[in-house]
Amino acid sequence: MAKKLTFKQKVDRRFKKEVFQTLYKMFSLLPINKNRISILSDSRKTMSDNFQFVYDELQRKKNYSYYFLLKPSVKTRKRYIEIIQLAYNLARSKVILLDDFYPMIYPLKIRKGADLIQIWHAVGAFKTFGFSRIGKPGGPKPDSNAHRNYTKAIVSSKYVAPFYAEGFGIDESCVVATGVPRTDVFFDESYKQQKTKEVYEKYPQFIGKRVALYAPTFRGNGQSSAKFPKEQLDLDQIYEGLGEEDVFIIKMHPFVKKKISIPEAYRDKIFDLTKYPSVNNLLFITDVLITDYSSVCFEYALLNKPMIFYCFDLEEYISARDFYVPYEEFTPGEIVPDTEQMVRVLQNQFNHPHVDYKDFTDKFFDDLDGKSTERVADLVISCMERK
Repeated sequence: MAKKLTFKQKVDRRFKKEVFQTLYKMFSLLPINKNRISILSDSRKTMSDNFQFVYDELQRKKNYSYYFLLKPSVKTRKRYIEIIQLAYNLARSKVILLDDFYPMIYPLKIRKGADLIQIWHAVGAFKTFGFSRIGKPGGPKPDSNAHRNYTKAIVSSKYVAPFYAEGFGIDESCVVATGVPRTDVFFDESYKQQKTKEVYEKYPQFIGKRVALYAPTFRGNGQSSAKFPKEQLDLDQIYEGLGEEDVFIIKMHPFVKKKISIPEAYRDKIFDLTKYPSVNNLLFITDVLITDYSSVCFEYALLNKPMIFYCFDLEEYISARDFYVPYEEFTPGEIVPDTEQMVRVLQNQFNHPHVDYKDFTDKFFDDLDGKSTERVADLVISCMERK
């Protein structure tokens, strides 16, 4: 039986849903602040990744005023004063930037002359999401208002634009192939060298080693139900299959909260770096990436180093989630169904590291020039200057 809400919880819920929307309508009677940008997230508590890159570029180019409300999870409660401030700033901002699912904003009608821009956290597109999942577990109801009020959404290439338009339930003309800001670092040699140095300073035991990084996505319908079947990762087989110069790093998706237990005897070669803040920085020291249905494969392809796709639940995942293109046609690397084959292929990739992902990157990236941040910032500026 579901636990009953307390009176205070009922008041909180009513305040967030009804009073918040009423406040937004009231504040919308005030003029739009043509210099105000709101930056909102329910999946990160600090500025980072796409937000940080775009904010820094905007700061360099223009002198705007900003409102920030960043929370680590959709479950994190917003205080009453934050609700009031959120309603006020949403109503008065010329541009609103999101980086993920943000349920409080979807019932709102974005004001004429304002823009709601989704700077999605992931790169590329191959697994279905949003309205592409209607009728599937965790998919939205056909009449859901989630995502539909975006005036702009940025993507990595024109090839994926129809997928995002369908997933967000918006017109394809609203999807802009600027490129994704967080990928710019893969074209910046000094940045890569600096981050590599920082990783090695923190983990000197990786210096001179052949590094395998296991970075899978979560299972479940979203942040609140995210999990990973850790029994599918046979640490005994992995440890036995690693050479003297090999290390195996595990970085679970941040939604997965249950920690992996690594036996003491294996900790000289197997490391859990799930709490390390940036997977991209780890990619710079990685020799072979092992993933499954995660978008990390798009970023890693820019380094032109080998990948393995460990998919122990491929048929189940296709049934529950499915893909925009057949998975076997999409993957730029060998697909393996169990740990034993994964370890065998890993050694082969360590010994034969040469790959060519040009066809893959040309499809999922329109511009391989490291200037995506600049294009997104210019898009925001054009919206700010639009009458």
